[in-house]
Amino acid sequence: MSRRTIKLGAVPYGTGGPGQHRLWLDPEIPGDASVDIDWFIQTAKLAEQGRFDLMFIVDSQFITPHSPPHYLNRLEPLTLLSAVATHTRHLGLVGTATTSFNSPFNLVRRFASLDLISHGRAGWNVVTTGDAGTATNYGLDEHYDYDTRYGRAQEYVELARALWDSYEDDAFVRDRETATFLDPAKQHVLNHEGTYFDVAGPLNLQRSPQGHPVIFQAGDSDQGRNLGASVGEGIFTHAPDLPSGQAFYDDLKTRAKSFGRDPEELVIMPGVKVVVGDTDEEAREIEASNHERDHGFEEALAEFGRPFGWHDFRQYDLDAPFPVQALEHGERSFFTQATKTTQRAVENGWTLRQTVEATRVFRKSEFVGSPETVATKLQEWWEARACDGFNIGVDHPANFRRIVEEVIPILAERGVFRREYEATTLRGNLGLPIPENRHTVARRAQAR
Repeated sequence: MSRRTIKLGAVPYGTGGPGQHRLWLDPEIPGDASVDIDWFIQTAKLAEQGRFDLMFIVDSQFITPHSPPHYLNRLEPLTLLSAVATHTRHLGLVGTATTSFNSPFNLVRRFASLDLISHGRAGWNVVTTGDAGTATNYGLDEHYDYDTRYGRAQEYVELARALWDSYEDDAFVRDRETATFLDPAKQHVLNHEGTYFDVAGPLNLQRSPQGHPVIFQAGDSDQGRNLGASVGEGIFTHAPDLPSGQAFYDDLKTRAKSFGRDPEELVIMPGVKVVVGDTDEEAREIEASNHERDHGFEEALAEFGRPFGWHDFRQYDLDAPFPVQALEHGERSFFTQATKTTQRAVENGWTLRQTVEATRVFRKSEFVGSPETVATKLQEWWEARACDGFNIGVDHPANFRRIVEEVIPILAERGVFRREYEATTLRGNLGLPIPENRHTVARRAQAR
C-alpha cells in the first residue's frame, strides 16, 4: 500500500437524481445531460483536472413516471464509460451492474473490455438490484429474495475473478518466427458448476495492466456488509455524521479481517454533498436555496415508495397513521431502508404525511462553507478514520468547478491529497495491489 491519502470519486447525476427533481433547471445543465456523452466527457475531464480517483456511474433498470429526471433517460454505464475512457488518461471508470439480471460471461467480458480500453482503469460497482420491478423487465414474475440476491452476487464475483484469470499474463507468445500466437498451456478452462451459475470458460480476453477491474460494493444490510467485506475493494456508503462514519468504517474493516483479508485493502468512500461559497454564510445560503427548489412534497410522495418496491403511497390518507402493512412490499426491494422508515414512523407515531415530510427535512451537510472550511471538514473525517475518501455528487456545474479549483489545492497543500497521479491504473491510484493470476501462482507452487 502507498502512503495513505484522501481518495475522491465524482458522481454525475446529469439532469438530477433522487431528491433533485429540479436540478435540470440550472441553466448550465443541458436538458438532455443524462444522454449527452459530451457532457459526461467534459465532467470527466474536470474531475481528472482535480486528480479525482474515479468517476462513478449509478444505474437502475426500472422506472416509473415519478422517477428522478436522470433515471428517466440515461446512458447505459459501460457504453458511457468506454467513450469517456478514450478522452481521459488517469481517471478511474466505475460502472454499476447487477448480478441479478446479467449473464455472468457477458458482463465479465464487458468489464474486461472496458479495463483494456482504459488501460486498467475499470471498476465494477456490484449491486443485487433493490428495485423489485426490474424483475418484470427480465421475464420474471417476482424479484429474488434477499438470500438469493446476495448468494448470486457472492458466487458471481468469485466466478468473474476466475474468468478474468483465463489467460496467464504471458500466454500470448505472438512469435512471428515460429508462427506461435498462443501458449495453450496458459489458457485455462474454468468448468464452473455452482449453486446459481454454470460457466465453462475460458474468457476470450487477456488481463489488463491492473489484472482485474476493481470491485466496489454499496449494500448496507447485514448481507450487503458481508458481501462488501468479503469481496469488495471499494465500498460506497452513506454516513449522516462522523460517529456513524466511524462505526461503519470499523465494522467493515473488522468484517474484512474476519474473512482473512487485509483491512487496508478495503477503501471506504461515503457519498457527501459539498457546497462551496466565498464565505461559510454564503455557502449555507446556496445550500438552503438548492434544497428549497429541489424538495417539493408531491415529488417526495411519489418517490417515497421506491424502497417499498415502488408501492404507491398516494392511495392512502395522508393524515392517517403510517400504513405499516406497506412494509411487506419492500421485502424484495430495499428492505433495510423500508424497515428503518417504518420503524421510525411507528416510534414517533407519525402519519404518512409526517413520514414523507421527514424525508424533506432540511439536514445541513457538514461539507458546506468556504473552500478552507470544506477542506478542513473533509480532512477531519479522513483523519478520524470515518472514511478513506469521499464520493462527491456532481450537481451544479459551477459548484463542482469550485471544488476542483479551490478545495482540492488546499488538500494538496496540506499533504493529504495528491499533487499528481501516482499511477495510470485505478488500482495504482487507490493503493490496491494487482491480483496475481491464480494459475501462475499454482504453477509456481508446483515448481517448488
